[in-house]
Amino acid sequence: MSAADAQEYYPPEKAAPTFILQTESGLIGCIVSSENGRLDFEQLKRGFGYRKLKLADRKQIATQTGFEVGAIPLVGLGLPCLFDRKLLQYDFVYGGTGDVMKTLKIAPEDLLRANEITGMFG
Repeated sequence: MSAADAQEYYPPEKAAPTFILQTESGLIGCIVSSENGRLDFEQLKRGFGYRKLKLADRKQIATQTGFEVGAIPLVGLGLPCLFDRKLLQYDFVYGGTGDVMKTLKIAPEDLLRANEITGMFG
């Protein structure tokens, strides 16, 4: 389900998709505000000192995390994560659970506690 499809269930601006990115050191998660539109890979590279940063390959994501693209959970990835500060303006955000038919509603502060956040942006 896309954020636009979910509009009847929650405000789309509160969607918090999790992307899996490939760095020179391996995979990382990136929990981002849907208000950003596209990820700015160059800005993230500069901000966090990565030489290589791109969306990870679907097969590698499934192999390493056990989750398919489109079902990436907000918590429980077992990866270091980057976190978009814009999400902190909301009481709750909505995102993946690992099951494409379910959505997690969670306070952004709880996302910070439940994940291995290695950097914040936004």
